[in-house]
Amino acid sequence: MTSFTQTAPRTPVQGWFSRSEAWLDSKGKGAWIAVMVLGFVFFWPVGLALLFYMIWSKRMFSKSSCRHRGKAWARHGFSAMKPSGNSAFDAYKADTLRRLEQEQHDFEAFLERLREAKDKAEFDQFMDERARAADHGDDAEDEDEAGGEPKRH
Repeated sequence: MTSFTQTAPRTPVQGWFSRSEAWLDSKGKGAWIAVMVLGFVFFWPVGLALLFYMIWSKRMFSKSSCRHRGKAWARHGFSAMKPSGNSAFDAYKADTLRRLEQEQHDFEAFLERLREAKDKAEFDQFMDERARAADHGDDAEDEDEAGGEPKRH
């Protein structure tokens, strides 16, 4: 008689629900939301059930996607501040960043002056129209008095 020992653990047989859940988990939160929306579109109780399941299982408010975004931010945003090890390149980078910051400041100041000029032009136009309307109103009253009609207020 031979003895047989099992070396690999048995994988439990997953049902369709567990397989679907694992597949959606591998695709991320967007896949869960897309399936939920489709559930609402085709048969609203299914969408509602998926929404409750996502909230109950904490899939809706998990931090996994936020952590991924944070890594991307650190990878792209903060890497500009890290020294590269090449002093000539670091000096060039620092000079370029200073120049870009100055250009941004100058552009924002230009936009502020442009807004002020536009506001002043609109105000001047309003005042001119108001003065014309007042002059036109005075002319009409003068004509009424000249015609002998009593002045009405």
